[in-house]
Amino acid sequence: MRSVIFSVLFSLTGLPLASLAADEVVVYSARKEHLIKPLFEAFEKDTGIQVKYITDKAGPLLQRLKAEGKRSPADMLMTVDAGNLWHAAETGVLAPTQSDILERAVPAYLKDPQNRWFGITVRARTIVYNKDRVEPEELSTYEALADEKWKGRLCLRTSKKVYNQSLVAMMISRHGEQQAAEIVSGWVNNLALPPFSNDTKTMQAVSSGQCDIAIVNTYYFGRLEKKDPQINLALFWPNQRSSGVHVNVSGAGITQHAKHKKEARQLLEWLVSDKAQSMLAGLNMEYPVNSNVAIPSQVKNWGVFKADDINLSEAGRLQSSAVKLMDKSGYR
Repeated sequence: MRSVIFSVLFSLTGLPLASLAADEVVVYSARKEHLIKPLFEAFEKDTGIQVKYITDKAGPLLQRLKAEGKRSPADMLMTVDAGNLWHAAETGVLAPTQSDILERAVPAYLKDPQNRWFGITVRARTIVYNKDRVEPEELSTYEALADEKWKGRLCLRTSKKVYNQSLVAMMISRHGEQQAAEIVSGWVNNLALPPFSNDTKTMQAVSSGQCDIAIVNTYYFGRLEKKDPQINLALFWPNQRSSGVHVNVSGAGITQHAKHKKEARQLLEWLVSDKAQSMLAGLNMEYPVNSNVAIPSQVKNWGVFKADDINLSEAGRLQSSAVKLMDKSGYR
């Protein structure tokens, strides 16, 4: 069974066994257990509110919420990528949440304009390069990776991953479909190898010299760097004189049919507190969404950058267009 179920909450059929207690909150999470369990344990200790949770991939969790409807025991959906969060909101499974705490802690471009979801951590999807084969002065923008100089030198992760779909969606938002299509077609023409299934394999190809540059999420780079501090890879922050680095979020929202709205809002507000933000960023080498919280030391060593501040809801709104564009461009 792919989903992981914690606490005696569901029978084998997935239906509630008994009435839910008042001092608890139920979370459906697309984030893995080792990234959320320490948080929920700390929240329980701080508040006395018990957290019960299920982990699975974003798609199955959303389908489960839709199928359960008003019968759903879930109070909160936690997932990765603004595209997934936007889709959940637009399909009606998330409800607006009004909170001064969330308003102050989460920048406007990292949350739903209707307050149905909020970013809780930030990750950048940026350029990684082989330090033995590329000088940082050669790099500039995402768009420039379509230039002839990078022919046979670029590696990418598959277009089937939502992270790349969101990146291209944001390019459509900024440049329009025609120019975005030209850029993506240029990337495809410059590929050294067929797209990889994940960011780690992509970076390993760059490290081994099969290609020179790639586009990856920063925390995947952090994991490799932690294993091998002397790795011959480095990050580059593109578009610093224009739009800024493409960033995305892991985030959460309170479900439409939450049985414990008060407790769920308390958990969501706690997740943007200094304590929780420090834990969240450190557990997966991400950036805190709350700018008052210190960035983990390893992440801080990568340097500062200007981020693209177009509202991330665009990543969801234009996701379908991005998928079609990438397919038409031959990016598989």
